[in-house]
Amino acid sequence: MESIKTKLGQGGLVLAAMGLVSALLSIFNYNIGLLAWIDSWGIAMGWVLRVVLILAGGVLFLLFGRAEEE
Repeated sequence: MESIKTKLGQGGLVLAAMGLVSALLSIFNYNIGLLAWIDSWGIAMGWVLRVVLILAGGVLFLLFGRAEEE
């Protein structure tokens, strides 16, 4: 069970990082290949999805990313 929590925390960190990198790169009209679909619904929806990625990843990391103390 602890392994699943660790994986969820790591996945959350990856989601948040991809959202942040995507937001930074979109300022310069670049995008991560994996997230190229984000802007297909328009610029405003692309930013909403980026923010959701950052927030959801951050929440997963905060909930599951830390090792429990014994």
